Amino acid sequence: MGGLSIWHWLIVLAVVLLLFGTGRVGNLMGELGKGMKAFKNNIADDQPAKDASMLEQQTRAPEANAGQKAGQGKV
Repeated sequence: MGGLSIWHWLIVLAVVLLLFGTGRVGNLMGELGKGMKAFKNNIADDQPAKDASMLEQQTRAPEANAGQKAGQGKV
């Protein structure tokens, strides 16, 4: 009770197709696909920058620890 079966979804899909037509729904799904692809590409473009900044932080960390061990760190 309260859940929608596959038959309910098929009826809803049929009503949507009758109201809007297949052309509009097809265009809408195409635009949705383009948006998702652009989003994934932007996420992939940000990944190398994030990796580079993490690598830079890792290379700085030993230098900061060495300075603290020698008594040159902040108190």
